[in-house]
Amino acid sequence: MKTSNQKHQSIFVAGGTGKTGKRVVEQLEDRGYEVRVGSRSAVPSFDWNNEKNWESCLSGVTSAYITYSPDLAMPGATDAIQAFAYLAKRLGVKRLVLLSGRGEAEAQACEEIIKDSGLEWTIVRASWFNQNFSEGAFIDMVLNGTITLPAGNQVEPFVDVGDIADVAVAALTEDHHKGRIYEVTGPRLMTFADVANDLSLATGREISFINVPHKSFIAEIENSGAPKDVVWMLDYLFATVLDGRNAHLTNGVEQALGRPAKDFADYARETAATGLWEIH
Repeated sequence: MKTSNQKHQSIFVAGGTGKTGKRVVEQLEDRGYEVRVGSRSAVPSFDWNNEKNWESCLSGVTSAYITYSPDLAMPGATDAIQAFAYLAKRLGVKRLVLLSGRGEAEAQACEEIIKDSGLEWTIVRASWFNQNFSEGAFIDMVLNGTITLPAGNQVEPFVDVGDIADVAVAALTEDHHKGRIYEVTGPRLMTFADVANDLSLATGREISFINVPHKSFIAEIENSGAPKDVVWMLDYLFATVLDGRNAHLTNGVEQALGRPAKDFADYARETAATGLWEIH
């Protein structure tokens, strides 16, 4: 049975089939909320590069979770977020929750747009996801036993997308997160060699990290036939974001949820137990 609060809430999830979005959708549906999934495959379809269906997607919606693909640092992202926020206000949306990027000036520009929208807002800042190794660009490296990336000895506090989704759901459904910026990280600073070690322990087989030059890595990605936005994103992440700017821990998960963030080792063990990384 739906509560009166749930009966009067319809929540739109932009990127509702993505890493955090699909988890947000699942949690909200489990709690009895009416959820509208924003994706190119949904009806009506939602595409950040095509505004024609946005009004159909947002009509009757009370709150929206915004994830911009591939990243808020992409050229054109600020224009899209501005248009989305303006339309949301015009259509009577009350609350926006934005997934933003840690240490990204372009993402922070998008945050200002949301903060100036005249709507209730919460911002969740994150950077590198644990799930990049199981649902993203690096899963094949794990399966092949060698993580070959231009990461050197730089440390990063990898964050679990389950934690991001939990924070987003709380912000969408609870009033006391209004006007808050939650910068979320995992509980530990890790090099990519540390990641490889945790993955080795979890899978029971040797997974190594090999540092490679940035230019050759990007050339290899291009030669693999990867989409241009994926190439751009990886180039941006390794050339710009992974420079030490985010090499510090924050307690955003604990601030929002009252519990610690998930450690990468726990993520690795849980994922390994599903058989995802088994070699057949």
